[in-house]
Amino acid sequence: MNNASKLSAPVESHSQFRLLAERRFCPLFVTQFFGAFNDNAFKIALVVLLTFRAASWTTLAPEVLANLAAGIFILPFFLFSATAGQLADKFDKARLARWTKILEIGIILLAGLGFWGQNLTVLLLALFLLGLQSTLFGPVKYAILPQHLSPDELVGGNALVEAGTFVAILLGTLTGGLMAGLDGGVAWISGISFAVALLGYLASRAIPPAPAPAPQLALTLNPLTETWRCIGFAHANRSVFLSILAISWFWLYGSLLLAQFPAYTRFVLGGGESTVTLLLAVFSVGIGAGSLLCDKLTRRRGKQVEPGLVPLGALGMTLFGLDLALASPAAAAGTALPLALLLQNLNIWRILLDLLLLGACGGLYCVPLYALVQQRSPENCRARVIAANNIFNSLFMVVGALVAAALLKLGLGIPRLFLLIVIAHGLVTVYIFTVIPEFPRRALVWLGLRREG
Repeated sequence: MNNASKLSAPVESHSQFRLLAERRFCPLFVTQFFGAFNDNAFKIALVVLLTFRAASWTTLAPEVLANLAAGIFILPFFLFSATAGQLADKFDKARLARWTKILEIGIILLAGLGFWGQNLTVLLLALFLLGLQSTLFGPVKYAILPQHLSPDELVGGNALVEAGTFVAILLGTLTGGLMAGLDGGVAWISGISFAVALLGYLASRAIPPAPAPAPQLALTLNPLTETWRCIGFAHANRSVFLSILAISWFWLYGSLLLAQFPAYTRFVLGGGESTVTLLLAVFSVGIGAGSLLCDKLTRRRGKQVEPGLVPLGALGMTLFGLDLALASPAAAAGTALPLALLLQNLNIWRILLDLLLLGACGGLYCVPLYALVQQRSPENCRARVIAANNIFNSLFMVVGALVAAALLKLGLGIPRLFLLIVIAHGLVTVYIFTVIPEFPRRALVWLGLRREG
């Protein structure tokens, strides 16, 4: 689709939700949604099965297996993101999307064999390949948006993608955990994952062509060399590079919070599995709502991308994260309480509100950053810049998980860990907005406290 055709949409009456009815966006959205669902359904199902049935499959401890599974899934993002960026710049992105969905179908069939034979090696291989498939699709997902959407639709398109991703994560997590606990759950997991992968492939076939911006690009197979080159492309534009670091910080912050939900529920709140699900749902709904709100708030000032929302989101993440840490009790007493009984405590509602607003501010924070990276990256290397973003995202998440694990092992409580990450977030935010004064300046303009110009 050329620029003339993508700009032919009735921009003046355009709503971000209308994109869901248009071929230039809807098939990509559905493809991404089903992919995120399958990733999380399979991961959670595997972790639950390993936790409760590990003794019959392997001699490794369940907690070791859970961390091993997490590491195996994220490893391809380090190894192959740069290659994925090259492929997305060299080939038609719609065709690449279909290739990745065919790969996903094959991986799910392999996983089914692993479940059927209770073969841990095959299952971990399937998990690694699912991580690879997500790695290959990542640059396609974000680099294709500027080709199919007009500049003033980028924020709305990114908002829908982010909201859909977190809803898919939530539904996939719930489905995977539920299926793993059923008799015959292995068959259910395999069947549902295969059906979802097939639906994703069918959706990908409807994605309009997205011609390669650099078809003459010579592929470099050395991942280390190309990773450094991708980082160089991102570093060429200072605002893009710092936006990538800011996005990566968001993923560190968010993933660190999400990783603590089970232990936080059990040892701090005194709840059970249903409470963990509620926390995850509230946080996901918050991010989805904040993401969708970005488009409306951006259009309030008639902008294509509004960087001024980033400081506002960052401030909210600090304030509500701080209140979450302060509202958290020191420790739970006794056995796990039913959710209905737990919700009789007004302090729990305060915590849920903090999580909802924290997620909403996270959406306000990250969506404009994604749109800015897409808008300000050169077209001929945009996918490789997105690949650099994925590399930094995964690196920050791994470092955050390692630091959190070390601090918890040293005896730091989860509420204090939350407090520490909020303080770190405040310091990082001050640094980013000091070196990119455009963000706080635009925030003052958006709030009406400063004139534009």
